[in-house]
Amino acid sequence: MNEIMAAQEKFAELIRSEYERIERMKADQEVKDFSKLDKIVVGILPGDGIGPIIMKQALRVLNTLVKEEIAAGKIELREIEGMTIENRAAKLQSLPDEVFEEVKKCDVIIKGPMVTPRAGEPWPNLLSANSLLRRGLELFAAVRPIRIPDKGIDWTFFRENIEGEYIWGNKGIQVNEDLAVDFKVQTKQGSERIARQAFEFARKNGKKNVTIVTKANIVKLVDGNFIKAVRKVGEEYPEIEIQERLVDAMSAKMLDPEFNKGIEVIVLPNLYGDIVTDIAAEHQGGLGTASSSNIGNQYAMFEAIHGTAPFLINHGRGDYADPCSLIRAVGMMLAHIGYGDRKEKLERALDICTVTERKLVVTTDKDGASAAEFTDYLIDTIESL
Repeated sequence: MNEIMAAQEKFAELIRSEYERIERMKADQEVKDFSKLDKIVVGILPGDGIGPIIMKQALRVLNTLVKEEIAAGKIELREIEGMTIENRAAKLQSLPDEVFEEVKKCDVIIKGPMVTPRAGEPWPNLLSANSLLRRGLELFAAVRPIRIPDKGIDWTFFRENIEGEYIWGNKGIQVNEDLAVDFKVQTKQGSERIARQAFEFARKNGKKNVTIVTKANIVKLVDGNFIKAVRKVGEEYPEIEIQERLVDAMSAKMLDPEFNKGIEVIVLPNLYGDIVTDIAAEHQGGLGTASSSNIGNQYAMFEAIHGTAPFLINHGRGDYADPCSLIRAVGMMLAHIGYGDRKEKLERALDICTVTERKLVVTTDKDGASAAEFTDYLIDTIESL
């Protein structure tokens, strides 16, 4: 009985904390207008493993695309130190306080991959720095584009980024040695704001479909309420069709043209979005080709979706890592702050370099181009457009 009472009290504390978060969401309605800023500060977090290697190349591309704006002081690139796994482990903080203070002085962040320690690794069992950054900056929308031209696929995923199974990921209840309980959290406010991001994107980009992916046939309340919230927001966008898919079917059949017919914009809860977008990225050509933006009302963070590639580092092949994921993240960042024409130029150059012309190919082995050699090729292509 004491075990049950202790579990009940802990659960009550978690519920109270969610009431407070819901009030913060209700108050957080103002959206930053980048067009009104005299200077946009771009924070740089290089990351671990291959992170600093591919970040160096991504910044070369960024400097090429907005050279004049940087020179004029309209855009400032500011590298933030202290987020290496060595420093985080020494401080026993996934996101050191002094680093987070510097991050909050920026408008947007470009982030390389960072180590999240696992059991058996020589690091303390730290929480995910990615999750802490997303929650701390209230980056509620993870936006991941996937393009597979030969399959007729041009999708944009909107993954809810804070709630679901992840928000209480380290706050489960170990009732006794026989029973552990973890949780999945959904709020009306959290679901409606990710839905609005998806529908606004669809309307602004001429898309006619928003597809909701859940497991609502089994997870009745949380996933069912997510669908209700998305459909409620969708009533404000009558020109956009809404359809539904189950997450297991979406994972298994996303390349089936009958199954994916009409899909353009996809909105998903947190865990499903994490899994499904990784699968889609593999179909696109691997995680090294994919990028993600994490959007909030005041801040935004742009990153590669792959990890730190310890295998490449340990085998002396870090310099041969594919920089395209972080380079694409640079393009997404530029579009977000008002330079959509530069993103379009970058996408045209990437299509030439990775699809149509392919004079140099990154294989992540020494038989292919290095990250620097590929970036040379890409910059030459950008400057020729």
